[in-house]
Amino acid sequence: MQQGSEQLAAMAGVDGAAEAVEQMKLQQEKSKEELEAEREARKKAKAAEKAAKEAAKAARAAQRGQKQAAVTAPEADDPLASHYGDTELVQSQVQTERVWSDVASLTPDRVGQSVLVRARVHNVRGKGKSCFLVLRQATATVQAAMFVDDQSVSKGMVKYASALPRESIVDVEGKLSAPEAPVEGCSQSQVELHVTAIHCVSRSAVLPFEVTDAARSAEAVKKAAEAGEVLATVGQDVRLDNRFIDLRTPANQAIFRVQSAVCQLFRESLQGEGFIEIHTPKLLAGASEGGAAVFRFDYMGRPGCLAQSPQFYKQMAICSDLGRVFEIGPVFRAENSYTHRHLCEFTGLDMEMTVNESYHEVLDVLDRLFVHMFQGLNERCARELAVIGEQYPYEPLKFLPKSLRLTFAEGIQMLQEAGYDVDPFGDLNTELERALGKLVKEKYNTEFYMLHRYPLAIRPFYTMPCKDDPRYSCSFDIFIRGEEIISGAQRIHDPALLTERAEALGLPVETIQSYLDSFKYGAPPHGGCGVGLERVVMLFCGLDNIRKTSMFPRDPKRLEP
Repeated sequence: MQQGSEQLAAMAGVDGAAEAVEQMKLQQEKSKEELEAEREARKKAKAAEKAAKEAAKAARAAQRGQKQAAVTAPEADDPLASHYGDTELVQSQVQTERVWSDVASLTPDRVGQSVLVRARVHNVRGKGKSCFLVLRQATATVQAAMFVDDQSVSKGMVKYASALPRESIVDVEGKLSAPEAPVEGCSQSQVELHVTAIHCVSRSAVLPFEVTDAARSAEAVKKAAEAGEVLATVGQDVRLDNRFIDLRTPANQAIFRVQSAVCQLFRESLQGEGFIEIHTPKLLAGASEGGAAVFRFDYMGRPGCLAQSPQFYKQMAICSDLGRVFEIGPVFRAENSYTHRHLCEFTGLDMEMTVNESYHEVLDVLDRLFVHMFQGLNERCARELAVIGEQYPYEPLKFLPKSLRLTFAEGIQMLQEAGYDVDPFGDLNTELERALGKLVKEKYNTEFYMLHRYPLAIRPFYTMPCKDDPRYSCSFDIFIRGEEIISGAQRIHDPALLTERAEALGLPVETIQSYLDSFKYGAPPHGGCGVGLERVVMLFCGLDNIRKTSMFPRDPKRLEP
């Protein structure tokens, strides 16, 4: 009986435990349901909050629209109604004899003249019977003033101008006068435009950020913070997401004018040396240099890729007896390098030329080219460089009338003497390039120099080996401020040696057969190089990121706008 009782008790214990486990499961399921319900409630609350915000935003927009509608048209009983208001959409209806003046042309020698300008409303400040606007056109700004009187400016006119959204485009007529004191913050500080008529050509919507905030220097933000004031700044991603607005800042306007000048000076110099401009294909059947870093696509059912270099076609042009050629065109690199100096698409400045005896003939041309370019930028773009320096302060580039040339071995020796552990036949990484740039500047007082005779093992297959020591090559890199901007060399023009080098590096010869064939029928000795336009501008202007010098940059994370 006792044993039976014990068994019953044990069974009851088991049943109780099972029941407890079941209850725990039910509680857990209930907890899961409760948690899910709570999560759903939070989601609904967030959605409701978002909807409320959107509704409030829409209401504010409608209110702004009502206010705007009230000031877009002149007051009905205003005798000066024709002097202000929104214009009809410009659809090439007429072409009058009116003459528009550039804001940059508004100088003290024009005081007293009546002028007409079309510009953006950079800033506007209305108070009572007066209104002051800052008008902006590219890098130039001028103050426009309005004061209510009985003859040329009405209350309605001041009210209209005071309500103009920033970044709107306006036509402003008025008379130039000399202000009592220079106008701070305006490039045309010695003049002021007294407005007699103002018409809005295109109104701006609410801005994602203020151009004045995007144009502010880091130094200005720092000084304000020290004084206890917080100034708004605009991050890089926000700028690039709204690049069409970011490009309006004076510094950006100046950067791309400098970039344009670089291309002009590049052309000038090479055309003066007997070069002709060519245009090579960007849709290829194989990789430009046998690398894997290419953008591949389907080309009418066949594999294709975007050109990562015009290298092969420049050489074919030389084999076609064009003698000296250059190209300014897009280059595509499918490299997952998210750094301050790499882009997936950039503009290449490429050149190729025959040589009679030595690759130093190429370096001679490049020496003259870059000295011409740097001098030309300093002379022709002085105003633009000053504007860039206002937002991004930098030291002018140091360069010599005759550019410094060092062998790779000499560069390695300088680094080793400075205490760096360097492989004499290895490539220089970014840290070593910067270190060498610093050493060169200290010793030779230049930030632009040429490093040549690189180890053959670290150069492309088409690079000519040195005759006296095949461990080295007839190649070179060129540096600005410790960063490489150019890679070039004398090319192999012997088809047998070229095929041998390609096979040695594991390059499928069939993918470059048309390139190899171009050397079978007599090829002159030649050499050349390629340089990235955006990198040249970045380094010449002392900027910290290549995205600042690319109009609409493409990097591993960005494909729009």
